Amino acid sequence: MHDWTKPMLMVALLAGTATSAIAQAQPTIKDRLDGAVSTVTGSPMANLDIDMKHVLDATKGLGGKPVETLPAVEARKQPTPTDGVKALLKQQGMSTAPEPGVTAKDMAYPTEGGTQTIRIYTPDGVAGPLPLVVYYHGGGFVIADLDTYDATPRAIAKGATAIVASVEYRHAPEAKFPAQQEDAVAAYKWILANAKSFGGDASKVALVGESAGGNLATNVAIAARDQNLEKPLHVVAVYPMAGTNLDTASYKENASAKPLNKPMMAWFYDNTVRNDADRSDPRLDIVGKADLKGLPPFTVVTAQIDPLHDDGKMLADKLKAAGGQVQYRDYPGVTHEFFGMGNVVAKAKEAETAVIADLKAAFAGTATGTTAPR
Repeated sequence: MHDWTKPMLMVALLAGTATSAIAQAQPTIKDRLDGAVSTVTGSPMANLDIDMKHVLDATKGLGGKPVETLPAVEARKQPTPTDGVKALLKQQGMSTAPEPGVTAKDMAYPTEGGTQTIRIYTPDGVAGPLPLVVYYHGGGFVIADLDTYDATPRAIAKGATAIVASVEYRHAPEAKFPAQQEDAVAAYKWILANAKSFGGDASKVALVGESAGGNLATNVAIAARDQNLEKPLHVVAVYPMAGTNLDTASYKENASAKPLNKPMMAWFYDNTVRNDADRSDPRLDIVGKADLKGLPPFTVVTAQIDPLHDDGKMLADKLKAAGGQVQYRDYPGVTHEFFGMGNVVAKAKEAETAVIADLKAAFAGTATGTTAPR
């Protein structure tokens, strides 16, 4: 054994984590020692996956300001984890171009006070009509856009051989709650009515949403049930904003996590709601107030290092208690926003592959079984 490994292993042994330290180590002394130090200090990032760490380091290097300290307009200009992925790819001498094999086209749907964009992702060289995935991006209802969340719909379109309709919606605070939920439902109705025009099969539709988009996808599934719309065959909620209680165990454990922390979540809700009563609305407090009976099968994805981890876990629990089928997929060592980073984070690729498999099984009518939340 080389001499440089001895101090690293000694620190890891003192923390009781020698096995994980060795397993996650990379060939640089810095990475090994950084992992050991974070474990000893008790940071919420102590169990950070090394791939995830590289993304967060690259994002930090872009010099952004804390979102929760800024007006919304300024917050939208800050570097995002997507920018961090691109910076990391450049550092590694890799291309930052979008994944090939998918063509994107922007269309528009009507909503209150005007129109919003729907970006249609179509896999190349495949004859339609194809199954449809309606995708809602994250950003706490306040920041981010279709460009920020471009990687996930591309990966799903290619992997699931499906058309993905990525939905833009009005942002808070310019448009307060429930504008986002209303737009999400309006977009779903428009997509169903216009599916044939872009090669989609409206009888085979699924919903996918990340973070705030996970909230929207769940709300659209509820609206489809209550308004007698075409019911989605499957819903994927990736670390969803499913409750307004900011004192869950995962909020406490990850209060200072990156790239999402508790102060940011408080800032998102403060910008979104009209008044405190909105925080108890079932469209925001899904896990506390919403009726989840009679919904389609769900896949719920959570990340260990994420204030929203318990929101996702509670959503999976409540869906199962309501008699629903749930595939609960929890990924250790990764943070909020890991999904869609499959080109640089191995666990993201694992999660994307699992979600795509769930969608393909739903479209094929072969989805079976229920995985109980862990």
